[in-house]
Amino acid sequence: MRQEIRCGWCGTDPMYIKYHDEEWGKPVYDDKTLFEFLILEGAQAGLSWITILKRRDGYRKAFADFDVKKVAAFTEADEERLMNDSGIIRNKLKVKAAIGNARHFIEIQKEFGSFSDYIWGFIPDQKPIQNKVLTLKDVPARTELSDAISKDMKKRGFKFFGTTICYAHMQATGMVNDHVADCICR
Repeated sequence: MRQEIRCGWCGTDPMYIKYHDEEWGKPVYDDKTLFEFLILEGAQAGLSWITILKRRDGYRKAFADFDVKKVAAFTEADEERLMNDSGIIRNKLKVKAAIGNARHFIEIQKEFGSFSDYIWGFIPDQKPIQNKVLTLKDVPARTELSDAISKDMKKRGFKFFGTTICYAHMQATGMVNDHVADCICR
C-alpha cells in the first residue's frame, strides 16, 4: 500500500494533519472565515502556527465566534477581559490590533461589498495561484503580491498584517496553492 504524502510542515500531529488536509490551501470566499484567519494570523506573528491552532477554540470563544461586527464593537472592558483570557495569546498589541482590524474589515466590506471581493480582487480572475512547489524550500515567505496586499491593508489601518503574515493568510485561505507537487492535497 502506497503511503500518503503530505507537505512536510504538518508533521505527525493529528490536529496539524487535519488542518493541512481539510483547510490549508482550500479557497475561502466567505467573509467570516476570512476574518477568522485574519485574527488568527495576526495572533501568530512571531509564534508557530500550531501554537495558534491549539488555541483556536479559545479564540473562537474570546472573539465572539469571529463575528466581525461584535468584535468591532469591543470596548476597553473587552480588551481587559481578553488580556485575562488564558485561551488566547495575551499580547496587548495583538488584542488591540484584532479589534481595530475588525473595524477596518467592516470599512472594506462597505467599500467593496465584501472583504472577499477586496482581497481576491488582487488575484487574476479571483482563482488560486498554482505555484510550482517541489520541496518546502520552494515556498516563499512573501511575494510581490503579498507585499502589495499588505501595503494596501496597512494604508487602510490594519496592524499585524505585514507581508509575511499576509502571505501566510494567502496560503491558509487558498489564494495560493503551495502544497508540494506530490502532496495528497495538491
